[in-house]
Amino acid sequence: MRVSDILKVKGNTLFTVTPDTALHDAVNTMAEHDIGSLVVMEFGDLVGMLTFREIILTLKKNDGSVGSVTIRKVMDDHPITCTPETDVNEVRRMMLEHHVRYLPVIENRTLMGVISFYDVAKAVVEEQGFENRMLKAYIRDWPEEGQSTETR
Repeated sequence: MRVSDILKVKGNTLFTVTPDTALHDAVNTMAEHDIGSLVVMEFGDLVGMLTFREIILTLKKNDGSVGSVTIRKVMDDHPITCTPETDVNEVRRMMLEHHVRYLPVIENRTLMGVISFYDVAKAVVEEQGFENRMLKAYIRDWPEEGQSTETR
């Protein structure tokens, strides 16, 4: 399975902000849409990611307030990315190795979407469920010993 398979199922709703967006506004957007990340774009290019991790670190630093900072001050400005052709097992390895929950999907410098750890886990579970159903159906139709396949 590839990242493109996950994006097809997930849909193409994408939330982006600029680095000069107030962090307070970004938090409101994330809360309103129940999302855990925002892609930070500037002049059509991916320049960072804002996740709840950066927000929590900012809250800790500022005694519970996001203050008046912009996203530029707190965003991850070197997010790891993948392509639509990246294998899901490679994505899982990348997410675990780099301890990230959200990966922007880039193709030819164009943002195609974002996949989350949840999206990957859901896709893997669904794929395994499908494989299990196919195997069970195959076993159920297995010919008994001595029975030729022509007499079934």
